[in-house]
Amino acid sequence: MQMKESQNMNTANTGDLEKLRYPVGKYIKPENITSRHIEDWISVIELFPDRLKEVMKGLGETELNWRYRPGGWTIQQVVHHCADSHLNALVRFKLALTEDLPTIKPYLEAKWAELPDVSDVPISESIHILEGLHPRWTKLLKSLGADDLKKEYFHPERNRNVSLEETVGLYAWHCNHHLAHIKQALKYKGRFDV
Repeated sequence: MQMKESQNMNTANTGDLEKLRYPVGKYIKPENITSRHIEDWISVIELFPDRLKEVMKGLGETELNWRYRPGGWTIQQVVHHCADSHLNALVRFKLALTEDLPTIKPYLEAKWAELPDVSDVPISESIHILEGLHPRWTKLLKSLGADDLKKEYFHPERNRNVSLEETVGLYAWHCNHHLAHIKQALKYKGRFDV
C-alpha cells in the first residue's frame, strides 16, 4: 500500500503535487473585502449543495473510492469532510455573533475522515446534511450587516483573530476547492488509488 503511494508521489514533481492539492489555488484574502466580495461568496455557499449533487450524479462505489491526488482523500471522504467542515463553520459564525471574541475549537479533520461515519455511511447522508445546513447558513449570512461581518473569533491554531467577513471568503473558497477535488478525482479515474 505504501509502496504504490510512494511510486505515485515519485511520478509527479512538487509543483504538480501542489497543483493537485490546490486545483483552484490557495485561499488569498483580499486586501479590502467589499460588499461585492461578500455577495459573490454567499452565492457560492448557497449553491454548493446543488453543485455538489450535480457532480456526484451517477457515481458508484468504484468512483467514490477514487482519490484526487497521491495520498489524498477519496471522493467519499471529501463529501463527508464538507459536511463536517461546514457544520463547524456555522457554529463558528454563531459563536462570533453571540459571544465576545470566542475561541473556536479546531478539529483534526484528517482523523475525522477516518472514522466509521465516513467510511461506513453513504454520501447521501452528508449531502442531506449540506442540503439542510446551507439554506440556514445562507439565511444567516444574508442577514449580516457590515458591523456583524467585522466580528471575530480567535483561532488557536492560527494564533490570531479571524473576522467573519474573512471566514465567508474562506468557506466560499472551501466549496470550490473540494468541488475541484472531486472533479479532479473523476478526471484521473483512480490513477492515485492506494
